Amino acid sequence: MMTATNEELTTVDTAKKLGLLPEEFEKIKVVLGRTPNFTELSIYSVMWSEHCSYKNSILWLKTLPKDGPHMLAKAGEENAGLVDIGGGLGCAFKIESHNHPSALEPYQGAATGVGGINRDIFTMGARPIAQLNSLRFGDLKLEKTKWLIKGVVKGIGDYGNAFGIPTVGGEVFFDECYNTNPLVNAMSAGIVKAGETVSATSYGAGNPVFIVGSATGKDGIHGAAFASKDITEDSAKDLPAVQVGDPFQEKLLLEASLEVIKTGAVIGMQDMGAAGITCSTSEMSAKGKHGMKIWLDKVPTRQSNMKDWEILLSESQERMLIVVKKGKGKDIQKVFDKWDLNCVQIGEVTKGDRLQYFMNNELVADVPAESLVLGGGAPVYKREFKEPAYFAEAKKFNIDQLEEPKDLKPVAKHLLSHPNIASKRWVFNQYDSMVGTVNMSTNAPSDAAIVNIKGTNKAIALKVDCNARYVNADPETGCAIAVSEAARNIVCSGGEPSAVTNCLNFGNPYNPEVYWQFVGAIKGMGAACLKFQTPVTGGNVSFYNQSSYEGPVFPTPTIGMLGILPDKANAMTLDFKNEGDIIYMIGEAKNDIASSEYVYSFHKIKNTPAPYFNLDEEYNVQQAVKVAIKSKIVQSVHDVSDGGLFVTLAESAIVHNLGFEIFTDKNIRKDAFLFGEAQSRVVVSVKKEHETDLIKLLKNLEVKFIKLGFVTGSEFKVDNETLFTVADARDLYDTALENLLK
Repeated sequence: MMTATNEELTTVDTAKKLGLLPEEFEKIKVVLGRTPNFTELSIYSVMWSEHCSYKNSILWLKTLPKDGPHMLAKAGEENAGLVDIGGGLGCAFKIESHNHPSALEPYQGAATGVGGINRDIFTMGARPIAQLNSLRFGDLKLEKTKWLIKGVVKGIGDYGNAFGIPTVGGEVFFDECYNTNPLVNAMSAGIVKAGETVSATSYGAGNPVFIVGSATGKDGIHGAAFASKDITEDSAKDLPAVQVGDPFQEKLLLEASLEVIKTGAVIGMQDMGAAGITCSTSEMSAKGKHGMKIWLDKVPTRQSNMKDWEILLSESQERMLIVVKKGKGKDIQKVFDKWDLNCVQIGEVTKGDRLQYFMNNELVADVPAESLVLGGGAPVYKREFKEPAYFAEAKKFNIDQLEEPKDLKPVAKHLLSHPNIASKRWVFNQYDSMVGTVNMSTNAPSDAAIVNIKGTNKAIALKVDCNARYVNADPETGCAIAVSEAARNIVCSGGEPSAVTNCLNFGNPYNPEVYWQFVGAIKGMGAACLKFQTPVTGGNVSFYNQSSYEGPVFPTPTIGMLGILPDKANAMTLDFKNEGDIIYMIGEAKNDIASSEYVYSFHKIKNTPAPYFNLDEEYNVQQAVKVAIKSKIVQSVHDVSDGGLFVTLAESAIVHNLGFEIFTDKNIRKDAFLFGEAQSRVVVSVKKEHETDLIKLLKNLEVKFIKLGFVTGSEFKVDNETLFTVADARDLYDTALENLLK
């Protein structure tokens, strides 16, 4: 048998072409005690890419809180976070990016992002029950932006709908910084019974290793490395790095995987996502402190004459690696035969830590598993960072330098019809939100998605959130706001914030100003997660979201948060219920318009600080809202966020074609009161007979509040001035995005 030590020896130039640094090439030579061949170097190029190794982020990620009252699996322990929701049930949830593939081929890029995140959930033994997404696109006046959003939304809808899991929530945001590099973040959550989880591990010398699911093709080769570099004019040449998905195959794989777990034959299971066979064999082996022998020529392939490194690095979708108890191979074979899926033994577990890959009885690669993985031998870097000049400039902004508008109507019309605020009906109408009948918030809208846990009195609340403009203005404050608003939305929906997954989308980490944004965001996230006792269960880091000619996107640390409703009878909605109900705002209005949609897109002042925010005030407001909901004294609850108080009121009113009449605070500029986005404010409506109870409760809890006015029949009135009829406002809000996409 030939060895892998002297075949096709590589050079530093080969390493550079594969995305490795010269010093990394030298480190590989030290690890192996020799020069790697091309297959081995390819293995290191994907496993040491930013996408797989987090080499430029892991030092800061380790500072995030990982412990909380409901944790079952901490960050890094499994494919997804796992939280105890009571009653012998756990919720597995995770968010990940598929940005670069979606920039080049939006339909398949987005579709395979949905497929990949769902596999992370069901490889743990959890059945996915809900999906969300967070999307960022450029200027909607550009034909390319329209092409991207139409492709991405159709890809998400087609895959998710066919797979049969409801899409229950999400967000869509537009800014020209995303013209070239859109962001496509997909989240999934699933439910698993205690004792039925499976770990992504491998142990027991002689235990067989199976590949199951789809055949392996040339799609997605070097996809992880592709995701670890900037978008350039030549990126279209990387199209083979974009995978192709098959949701119907994934549905079969889901059912077969959950069935095979129940046989008791499974030692460990892992999805083949980034870096394919390479990643799953190395991570499972390193976790279980064993090695593997893998015969690549036994892998079912879609194309003939595939090379060993192509088979190893392919990111073909709908595939899993399963380690099985010795002698139990027939048990799992029977299950996968039933579902008409490939199930082929391609290797076995070995003692030691060596991963040995063979092709036609030739040893083509021989590497230690531990040297490949995060927390093992993969490189870890401490990057330099520096504050960008724009940060100090932003702090010079003063509200008094902007003249207050005499007419509020043009501002109100601009905001209601702005694509960042207007209804995303065009998007979510393409998603099946009701399949499985678990979504409780489709017909009764709430700030977070409420998902029923069948057979129990429980529900979970799910939310994705990030205002990237705030984070760009001040990364630390902006990311703390992202966590806080996600928690606020869950609280406003009747839930208790439980845990966080994150998708950290930034530019090139070798740019010190980009890295300063990243460090600040991590600090803000950590502080807010500690305050709300919402540990970070995992997620993903997506660097290199920038183009060579437009620079980096806004720093976008998307927060995916899970909340728990021990009693789904406490679920709360955002819609006004009855004429005559009284409207209050919990929290304090501020003379602040910084980073608001109003100042950014109406006045086109692009560089202002983050909006007013105080973490302690935020926490206190949320505690008050929790008590008000549990006390059954409020009719509706809706937080003040993008677009300010006016948009919050409009969104609560138009659901049932109601109006409102409110009065502003004379001590605060009217534009700041209505359109400013100062944080920690929540609008509630209350019946007249419960008004005294609400006032007493809020005074006892020592939170600030103000009476705004009343729910009315047909108009939006502010200080006795009619801004809109309800019909006109609803038409503007509902049709704006669709009109822009024509």
